[in-house]
Amino acid sequence: MYFSYGEKEIEYLKSRDKVLGEIIGKVGHVYREVDTDLFSSVVHHIVGQQISTKAQATIWNRMKEKLGEVNVETVSEATAEELQSIGISFRKAEYIKDFARKVKSGEFDIDRIEGLSDDEVIGELVKLKGVGVWTAEMLLLFCLERPDVLSYDDLAIQRGLRMVYHHRKIDRKLFEKYRRRFSPYGSVASLYLWAAAGGAVPELKDYVPKKKK
Repeated sequence: MYFSYGEKEIEYLKSRDKVLGEIIGKVGHVYREVDTDLFSSVVHHIVGQQISTKAQATIWNRMKEKLGEVNVETVSEATAEELQSIGISFRKAEYIKDFARKVKSGEFDIDRIEGLSDDEVIGELVKLKGVGVWTAEMLLLFCLERPDVLSYDDLAIQRGLRMVYHHRKIDRKLFEKYRRRFSPYGSVASLYLWAAAGGAVPELKDYVPKKKK
């Protein structure tokens, strides 16, 4: 299952920003997987923090093999030591166990999240151990499929903005200019900025100043 968007979002972004429109034309449709189950998405994001995408995929596959399905019951039944045995750090295992406990007890009402605004969702998610603003924003986009997510804390988004618009630095004021321009389809803009940052348009380069040796 991929993040869903179409001509409406594309035409809007092209009409608002010709430079981004050119990037969209060169890259084509971007397919980014989503996981609409909030519990497994939170666990997946905690697993993936501060490790490579490849390592995250390996550990996630091990976790699914060990638990069968990543849900409240299977995670609650697993011990922290069992989670560590598949490559999850002690701290992350504690975060995941704490999250399962809060969902199971009702302390964290997972069914209520869907009906909240973006800011309210972030406010609830950051109360969880191991979940910061950036993780909450990624969950908004890749789990809840909210249409207007552009993360200032995402280094690849900043890199994409530098590359596409030839900036040396993206400060908060400049970022907000782009966020307003792309709204209400910031999530689709994010997909293309990530693509640009990842080298999808070979002629683009990063304009960040080189550090002096």
